[in-house]
Amino acid sequence: MGIDQMSKKSIFIAATGQHVGKTTICLGLIAALKKRYSQIGFIKPVGQQHVKIDNDIVVDKDTYLFKNHFEMEGDWHPMSPVIIPAGFTRRYFDENISSEEMLNDIITSYKSIASLNDYTVVEGTGHVGVGSILDLSNARVASNLGLETVIIASGGLGSAFDELAINIAMCKEYNVPVRGVILNRVLDEKREMILNYFPKALDKWGVPLIGCIPFDPFLSMPTVKDFEGLFQTTLFSGQQHRLRHFDNFRLFAGSVKAYKREFEPNQLIITPASREDIIMATLEKHLHTTNNEGVDYGGGMILTGRHSPSKSIEDQMRHVDIPILYAPMSSYDAMKKITTFIAKIRLEDTEKIQKAIHLVDQYVDLNQLCQAR
Repeated sequence: MGIDQMSKKSIFIAATGQHVGKTTICLGLIAALKKRYSQIGFIKPVGQQHVKIDNDIVVDKDTYLFKNHFEMEGDWHPMSPVIIPAGFTRRYFDENISSEEMLNDIITSYKSIASLNDYTVVEGTGHVGVGSILDLSNARVASNLGLETVIIASGGLGSAFDELAINIAMCKEYNVPVRGVILNRVLDEKREMILNYFPKALDKWGVPLIGCIPFDPFLSMPTVKDFEGLFQTTLFSGQQHRLRHFDNFRLFAGSVKAYKREFEPNQLIITPASREDIIMATLEKHLHTTNNEGVDYGGGMILTGRHSPSKSIEDQMRHVDIPILYAPMSSYDAMKKITTFIAKIRLEDTEKIQKAIHLVDQYVDLNQLCQAR
């Protein structure tokens, strides 16, 4: 089968930038496609964030997620042929690394995967121009694979359209057809307006709107495990709750009396490690709820400051089933890191994966996505 024939049952998923939900949507698309096709292939031609697996093999993080979650067959390398770690760009120029060799590796990998599957999803990296400095932009890769693209943009009207204009212009430069646009994280109060006007705006390019996915705050919620990585620390207690999500965060350093008046379940408390009165009040609340009501209060704590918790408080924490960690910084700095942190979907976070799959299944027109133009 030639690459032209393969491309009819493949799609390149691009985006207007980072953190617009491309990986989330790819999860949902593959799950939906599996209802139509027996074998679905996946390839991340150029990866940046990567993980080490067996035998020191390095693969893109998304490849690791998709291959394991969907139990995809085949070797790792064709699914993640090119990795661009930190410092690679300097090596590219200093050592005269060949972009043509990398591109040929991508083409060979794509042919291998597409030939073994009924439909193949190719996930780009960042916006359409990412990789240009290495002559491996998403647009160039899609062009050499003979693929049409679907571009994902963050929900909105003017700003989303402006970002699309830049990315579609680059697709045109490389003669890459755009099969459709998916708007993600669309606010409920703007959804009707966007569904009315955005398709009209896209008419100038002859590109359809094939998805309008509502904003779901749960998909952006970090887990306790994310906080362990963010603060480079480990839990004092509650290790079995590493995948817990929180409804809200509460930065507190006031009186314990005021603190007790505003207890809420499933809340992450950020407070200095020296505030043993607040720590003990939190532990007592969780113990009382568990022992007297038979339910898990579902909270957690991040303790801050120059000094870690005292030995006696550590012992108390280990007797309560609540995730608690220590971050050696001020509460303000810890809160700032938390609020600017972008959580990614983890393989073990099945609740979040299923939510992503449900949203795509409900709000993306798979018929338009699968129909080559």
